[in-house]
Amino acid sequence: MTLTRKAFLGLMGTAAAAALTTTAASAQEYTLRLHQFLPAQANVPVQVLDVWADTIEEESGGRIEIQRYPAMQLGGTPPELYDQAVDGVADIVWTLPGYTPGRFPQTEVFELPFMMTDAEATSRAYWQLAEEQDWFSSIFSDVHVLGLWVHGPGVIHSGEPVTTPEDLAGVKLRAPTRVTNQLFTNLGATTVGMPVPAIPESLSKGVIDATVIPWEVTPSIRLTELVTNHTEFEADPLYTATFVLAMNQAAYDNLPEDLQQVIDDNSGLEFSAMAGATMQEYDAPGREIAVEAGNNIITLTEEQIEPWRAAADQTIENWVAEMDGQGLDGTALLDRARALIEENTSE
Repeated sequence: MTLTRKAFLGLMGTAAAAALTTTAASAQEYTLRLHQFLPAQANVPVQVLDVWADTIEEESGGRIEIQRYPAMQLGGTPPELYDQAVDGVADIVWTLPGYTPGRFPQTEVFELPFMMTDAEATSRAYWQLAEEQDWFSSIFSDVHVLGLWVHGPGVIHSGEPVTTPEDLAGVKLRAPTRVTNQLFTNLGATTVGMPVPAIPESLSKGVIDATVIPWEVTPSIRLTELVTNHTEFEADPLYTATFVLAMNQAAYDNLPEDLQQVIDDNSGLEFSAMAGATMQEYDAPGREIAVEAGNNIITLTEEQIEPWRAAADQTIENWVAEMDGQGLDGTALLDRARALIEENTSE
């Protein structure tokens, strides 16, 4: 099942529009600042965050204004975004839980190798597991969570072709999160953690030789001009990364009930599914840029993926042991996440 932005807006907007009697001509009463790390023209701001914010403004009858601050315009670094929502530096932030390693260990289960199927199904599973295990009152208790989702299948973008795990030996590779860094370290790469905005300069200066990101984000950082080899795990995605859209709790509590309802009607499971599906939808245009540039796209077959799967088992085993050591029952987390992904994939 694919949830389009149009379908999402129709689904989310009906209840709120019926309940809200204030007209669009009403004066703006609340200003919310949305802060994130990508350029304003990147796909997530344009196709997800702006769509969400525009809907909130419209359905609030003009009483809420959401000011958008891309590319860290309010200051700080991407790893500081979550705490900016906690502290009220920003009212709403979009970020990766993995930018603060070890702080949200349960969310890492969706970043384990060969977990995801597609972004919509995995995003649904992500939100559902958070509800089942009440992460909103535990690991995310210091914010009001609006959405949880993942991006489409991760791709290796490299200076030299990568077909087997052995090809990563000695390669300086950027990965987004603790789990993905562990994965590629176990696969033989020398991993370097950094946020997306740092990738272009790091590639051009030779700080890294390769990076892993989905196709969707490559146009905004002109990646296909910096590397010419791209390795896809199309039949069995190697990894994904998790995201959170979070709101300062006091800013949410300060809204009257009818405006809280507007926020709630446009947040949660369906919004998360839409966001994940949209990110994966925009993988195709990013990939086409590489095709048109004449870059070398390596699409691994099921047979070629098997050595990667075998080499990745260590990462999964280590993560389960770490979770067990923290009293989190890693096996149960892994099994439940897999079951939810499978349920949502088969629907």
